[in-house]
Amino acid sequence: MTLPDPARARSVFGAVHLGYVVIETERFTDWRRFGADAIGMHHDALGSDRMRFRLDDQECRFLLRRGPAEDVVALGWHVDDHADFEEIEARVRAGGLRAVPGTEQQAAARGVERLLRFPGPKGITQEIYTTPKTADEPLRMVARGFVTGASGMGHVALTSTRPTQIRGYFSTVFDARLTDFIDETISGAKLKIRFLRVNERHHSVAVAAVRGLPADPIRTRVQHLNIQAAHLDDVAQSYQRVHELGFGMALTIGQHTNDRELSYYARTPSGFEWEVGWNPIVIDEATWEPSTHQGISVWGHRPHGQTIIGKLAQFRAAAASLARRERTVPQLSGPGIPD
Repeated sequence: MTLPDPARARSVFGAVHLGYVVIETERFTDWRRFGADAIGMHHDALGSDRMRFRLDDQECRFLLRRGPAEDVVALGWHVDDHADFEEIEARVRAGGLRAVPGTEQQAAARGVERLLRFPGPKGITQEIYTTPKTADEPLRMVARGFVTGASGMGHVALTSTRPTQIRGYFSTVFDARLTDFIDETISGAKLKIRFLRVNERHHSVAVAAVRGLPADPIRTRVQHLNIQAAHLDDVAQSYQRVHELGFGMALTIGQHTNDRELSYYARTPSGFEWEVGWNPIVIDEATWEPSTHQGISVWGHRPHGQTIIGKLAQFRAAAASLARRERTVPQLSGPGIPD
C-alpha cells in the first residue's frame, strides 16, 4: 500500500479543528455534576444511555455514552469544506484503512453532518465531519463562555510508548505541525512532551513519552482534555466549585512555559484529567519556530492531594504497560515529525 506524498498532496492544515470528544462511562450522575455544576458547561440529557455537554451554540462538544471503558473513545474533527474532507478520506483509504461513514443516529448524537470514522492511535477512533449543527435552545451554564471557533474547542494530551508513530499519524492525516517541546522530570522519570498544531491553536494534540523506557504510567487512553475559558474569572470560580463539590484536583492553578496558558487540572469521574485554561498564545505561522522549554510551568501547577496509594497505582500501570503493545496505526504513521 502507498502512503500519500505530503509534498504533492493538498494541505489541510488550518482547515481542521477539534470539534467534539466522545467519552464512554457508567458514571452518568457524577459526570453531570462534574461537567455542569463544577466546570460550568451546558448539559443536555439524551435518555438513560447518552448525554451531551455544550460550550457554545454547537449542539455537541462532549458526547457521553454508557459503557465500561471510563475513557475517551473517539475524537471528532471539524473540517472546513468538502474538498478538505475528501482529501483526508483519500489519505486514510490510501493507507489501506477502512473509513466508515457514520450512521444517521451517530451523526445526530454528535450534532453533525457528513460523518466519517476511521482508526486512530491508542484505539481512539478518529472522526471527521463537515457541518456542525447549531442548537435551538440557548445556553444554560454557570460559566460565561468558552473559546472555540477557528482554534477548535481545546486540546487532547496523550502518553505513549511510541510517540514517533503518533506524531507521524497526525502529520499524515491532518498535516499537523510541530509547535515545540517540553523537557520535564517527574518523580525521577524524564519526560519529552511534543506539541502538535493543526491550526492557530498552540496545540490540539500533545504527546508525552518517558525517555529511554517504553512505559506508559497512565491507565486511560488520554492523559487530559483541555477547554479554554473566555474569562479568567471562570477559571478561578470553576476551580473553587471543583473543590466544593468534592471532585479531585490533580494540579493547582499555574501557568505553562510554552503556550503561556493559565490553568488547573481536575480529575474527572472516569479518571483522566480535565484542564480548564485561559489566554494561551495564538501561533503566527509567518514567524513561529519550534523550541524546547524546561519544565511545564512558569509557576504553580503543583500536585494536589496525591497519596502513596495513587503513586503506587501509577507504578503498577507503568509496569503493566511494559507487557502490552500500544495500539498504533502504522499504515498512516509515515516518517513522523522529526525532533
